[in-house]
Amino acid sequence: MKEWLLVTSGVGLILTSIYIKRFPKYSIDEIEVLFLLFVLFLTVNGLLKNRAFLKIAYHIEKGSLIPLKLILATFFLSMLVTNDISLLVIVPLTLSLNINKKDLLVIFEALAANAGSALTPIGNPQNLFIYWFYNVSPSEFIKTIAPFSLMFLVLLISTSFTIRLQKSSGNRQVLKINKKAYVYVALFAVVLLAVFRIIPIVSAVVVILFVIIFDRKTLNIDYALLLSFLFFFGIADNLSVILRSKIAHSGHIFIFSALASQIMSNVPAALLFANFTHKWQALLWGVNAGGFGSLFGSLANLIAYKIYIRNVDTHDSARFTVKFLALGYIAFFISVGLYFLLYSTFSL
Repeated sequence: MKEWLLVTSGVGLILTSIYIKRFPKYSIDEIEVLFLLFVLFLTVNGLLKNRAFLKIAYHIEKGSLIPLKLILATFFLSMLVTNDISLLVIVPLTLSLNINKKDLLVIFEALAANAGSALTPIGNPQNLFIYWFYNVSPSEFIKTIAPFSLMFLVLLISTSFTIRLQKSSGNRQVLKINKKAYVYVALFAVVLLAVFRIIPIVSAVVVILFVIIFDRKTLNIDYALLLSFLFFFGIADNLSVILRSKIAHSGHIFIFSALASQIMSNVPAALLFANFTHKWQALLWGVNAGGFGSLFGSLANLIAYKIYIRNVDTHDSARFTVKFLALGYIAFFISVGLYFLLYSTFSL
């Protein structure tokens, strides 16, 4: 049951492929994304297994306002290193804490990652694509999407004060960090440099080599999630073929891109709709609003969801899914309402 996402995405890929009588085409960019996710999973897993997060968790637990600190860390980190990477760091850290209500914290962290990453061109892949594709200036880009991010920042900060946590009984045993953790910190830096294309992406293969030679236990990552991503990229390509003729005659870019993101994820939606509109503001809002809502709205949602389901042995996956969707769609409809309130001049 915990791998229902993999099953449904696989079935969706098969059905859409049968319908259009073709296999999906995968771009070089999509293969690079999968590779980077793989090495990120390895580095984060290495940090986990070598107790780096436990050390940080110990210091967080000693203070107060834990929900606020986690939400702010996720929000601002996602602006710089993308929403996916921020959740790969913050969610495992959250699950290392000796506190209750981890499910709510993970959900709000996913919301914070999507909201924070929207503010900068490098915050998420769809922003970077729109920024380059339409040749937008940094100031104009930030000015357009700032109300979206800042409103959710205020809402998330306010909500953090309503989350009353209880620390588990007993003191956490403070363990020394394994020396390999420092190596994984360096490898994590290499991956970030590759993500920002400061160094060639192939440089990140050093992570794989290190793990295979010195730390094979770290290879135990969530391969089902990686395979789910592969399936969703294929579904998005198939849907682009199915929907292309309908989109070409539609001017309702914001609402269509937001709704399409619920099915195919917001990155493929941005790639698809950019071919049919000059209204980059509407597309920018649409794909970022579309990151809220369904588990498929953004890859960040899938990452947060799968890390929680895979690592927390509380047998509450169904309840967690309901909470995730309920809060996600509340955020989705708030963002849709705000868009039409502020930007009706290019709302179509």
